[in-house]
Amino acid sequence: MIHYFTARDGIELAYRETGEGWPLVLIHGYFSTSRVNWVAYGHAEHLAERGFRVITPDLRGHGESGKPHDPAAYPPDVLTDDVSDLVEHLGLTGYDLGGYSLGGRTTIRMLVRGARPRRAVVAGMGLHGLLDTSGGNAHFRTVLNNLGTFERGTKEWRAEAFFRQMRGDRVALLNVLGTSVDTPRGEIERIETPTLVVTGIDDPHRRTAPDLAEVLPRGRFVTVPGDHLSAVARPELGQAIGDFLTA
Repeated sequence: MIHYFTARDGIELAYRETGEGWPLVLIHGYFSTSRVNWVAYGHAEHLAERGFRVITPDLRGHGESGKPHDPAAYPPDVLTDDVSDLVEHLGLTGYDLGGYSLGGRTTIRMLVRGARPRRAVVAGMGLHGLLDTSGGNAHFRTVLNNLGTFERGTKEWRAEAFFRQMRGDRVALLNVLGTSVDTPRGEIERIETPTLVVTGIDDPHRRTAPDLAEVLPRGRFVTVPGDHLSAVARPELGQAIGDFLTA
């Protein structure tokens, strides 16, 4: 079931809930939605069966949430603000937090800005993608600004195919890229929350994901089958998250 709340700047945002128990906030990736990342592949149901109340927001510019076209609605770190507003809206005083890809980056931004979940999960993201957001953003700007021009099978073509499958709002999604904030290594080193870093074995982020787990004072790294696009669809991802959070 979809619920709605209003962010601090008046934008209406959507979220889903699955199960009852200890709150677990899971954030989806860029171009995607809470339904696709966490519900469709069974992760939310699996985690609910393990005793969690799984709360999955649609980020601003995505899914059922507001998609304003005014660039002023996309200041730096606004996605972090939005998820923090959801935590406050729900009155969560104890919870776990995690995300995939952009959701993983948003999780780190929440942690360095003061969020204090019991445990955290950063999936589909490595240290490099946190220290320097420009490379990934440049890739997606290229995709969104040159739709219909890519050779079949290229990474740009695959990204465009996913964008079209999601029926994304091009203008809103371009604006979302402007919200990215680099996170200095020194800030990551001060995160005390026990954190699982998990990527697909063939995900390019796997190259620096072990480095992220090493930099985090209480980090742990594991892999699951798949690449950046396919790992999120594998049951092993939900199992790895559940195993870490219930250990």
